[in-house]
Amino acid sequence: MNWEISHRFEERTRLIADRHYNRQKPGTPQFVPPGRCCVLVTAGSFWVTSWPFGEYVKHRWPGAWICSAFRKEPPCEVLASTLIIEALAATRWHFGDPPDRGMVTFINRNKVKPIKVRGIETWGRTWELAGFEPDGETKLGLLAFRIRPEMMPPPCPPLGVTFNLWGSDALQLAKT
Repeated sequence: MNWEISHRFEERTRLIADRHYNRQKPGTPQFVPPGRCCVLVTAGSFWVTSWPFGEYVKHRWPGAWICSAFRKEPPCEVLASTLIIEALAATRWHFGDPPDRGMVTFINRNKVKPIKVRGIETWGRTWELAGFEPDGETKLGLLAFRIRPEMMPPPCPPLGVTFNLWGSDALQLAKT
């Protein structure tokens, strides 16, 4: 596991989040959408899983977990697809069993460079290597990729978590 547990106001994570293309107000203390979230960080990378309540979303994946942000930059040398798989495992540890619709992420073709696969410009290849499948587009033209619950890795705690060994299942964050 490469990821450490973080939170929506953590400064080290915010600095990476400020460079993500979907960041609306770089520099503001909070960089996560409102609601339930799992925030992860490692050297040069961050991840946010949001879990909005289905009745408040206006897309066709209500109730799904959303990867609302993922950014990998140097010095992180771990493959992006490996980081995605590990983030899924940490998200399962954090939230428990995944929702029936699994997890979805969105890619803005105007902000993300494609890679060539067999000579064809392709978006989302890293997500596909991690088990996601193309799932259409949003009304605004973002590419959607979804992973079904049965394709997700088993739960695994991120770094920075300690377990209470005195008979309780409660988990606590380690102070670093």
